[in-house]
Amino acid sequence: MSLAPRAVLVHRTTEYEELVARHGTHGQAAFFLASRGRDIEEVAERHHRTRRALAEVTAAIPLSWRQSRVERADLDRFLFAPEDVVVVVGQDGLVANVAKYLSDQPVIGIDTDPGRNPGVLVRHAPADAAALIPGALEGRASTAGLTMVEAVADDTQRLVALNEVYLGAAGHRTARYRLGLEGDGGVVEAQASSGVLVGTGTGATGWIRSVWQERHAALRLPTPTEDRLLWFVREAWPSPATGTALVAGELTAAARLRLTVESERLVVFGDGMETDALDLTWGQTVEVGVCAHRLRLVD
Repeated sequence: MSLAPRAVLVHRTTEYEELVARHGTHGQAAFFLASRGRDIEEVAERHHRTRRALAEVTAAIPLSWRQSRVERADLDRFLFAPEDVVVVVGQDGLVANVAKYLSDQPVIGIDTDPGRNPGVLVRHAPADAAALIPGALEGRASTAGLTMVEAVADDTQRLVALNEVYLGAAGHRTARYRLGLEGDGGVVEAQASSGVLVGTGTGATGWIRSVWQERHAALRLPTPTEDRLLWFVREAWPSPATGTALVAGELTAAARLRLTVESERLVVFGDGMETDALDLTWGQTVEVGVCAHRLRLVD
């Protein structure tokens, strides 16, 4: 007996909910914000828009379907199933947060705050959910396959991200490592830096783009569906023992950037989720490149 399809609604705690949880009541939260020149009514209105969007999307789920909700903080403990249709209700970044936990499930991005969110990944209004949810399952909704980046350590630890992965020291200390490109004749460089950033075309609207602009890099930014990544070393430090020759480049589908740890501990995390990171110790190696699977985002 086959299971009914399941709609999984992904959302995050609103700023208003966090404020009330921290300060106890609406009034105390309002006093706190007023002391900092802010009005709680603006925050509360965004909260209500999010709740209305969640209610509208929930009502659009077919009655014969199963449904679940998962908050952003619980994503690493939630088990997605192959028959799921994932509906992200919130900001663009929430799509990136959930992408690493999926395997070919269709994703629908619902924008709860048009005009405030860029809408790069949350492309639809809550009213669109009634048609998009069954359409995504039945293949009637068109999807874009967005390129993802993966980091694989020599002990089989693996991390996948939609925007970018960061490799560096925890706590913003100096990262020490040896960096090289797979198949580049064994050329490596010892470096001390603020870490290495490897990003996709989707990430080219965020962190990767800011580094690219700051460097005035001649490299062309990739598109979201292109099998090409850009990588940058952040604030490489020249010294008698460390160099700055390998600080930027691109990775095609088959290429890999290899980093060998030369300090007590380095971390690798994706899309800003530092709590879900790979831990690497002295002598370990990690390779970063284009991920074999893509995010299926409903257009």
